Amino acid sequence: MHIAILTFDGYNELDSLIALGVLNRVRKADWRVSIASPSPRVRSMNGVVIESHIDLEQACSADAVIVGSGIRTREVVADQSLMALLKLDPSRQLLAAQCSGTLVLAKLGLLDGVPACTDSTTKPWVQAAGVDVLDQPLFAKGSIATAGGCLSSAYLAGWLIARSEGVDAAVEALRYVAPVGEKDDYVARAMRNITPYLDRSAAA
Repeated sequence: MHIAILTFDGYNELDSLIALGVLNRVRKADWRVSIASPSPRVRSMNGVVIESHIDLEQACSADAVIVGSGIRTREVVADQSLMALLKLDPSRQLLAAQCSGTLVLAKLGLLDGVPACTDSTTKPWVQAAGVDVLDQPLFAKGSIATAGGCLSSAYLAGWLIARSEGVDAAVEALRYVAPVGEKDDYVARAMRNITPYLDRSAAA
């Protein structure tokens, strides 16, 4: 299983890096999580520079893709050459988007007829793209999930793990990162948000 986290200049650290950390709690030889960027290095909205693992073309062949958010997402969706590189396909991939990453999926036409979650800043832009925005942290339909609010990135990562490896694996990963003394409550709340969007085999 290869999961790519699309991370652009101006990225939000809480979106890309929390997802990276939670997803990497799965310890399997064939499990791989990559930061994917259009350039070898990207700088966050707060000046944190990281190196990408793969480019966008490689990301598009991954089994799952998370579109992270940031302060330059409207520049991303306005860049036709960059958007043309994003050949994402929900028939062969799990697709997820965090906050303003939802705008990317909307502009790619992947949310037609599907309501979505995003942050309050991005909400009007997603609505202008013709997508109904929900007032909740996570929503998924089929192989596409969206999340709203920086800390809902853990829910998005949990959904991907549950879809790929089962609920027990998602619970284990979320329990590891949950605050000490609050682990049961945190995991229960997370799974209340995730479980409705799993098929019966994954939720069993």
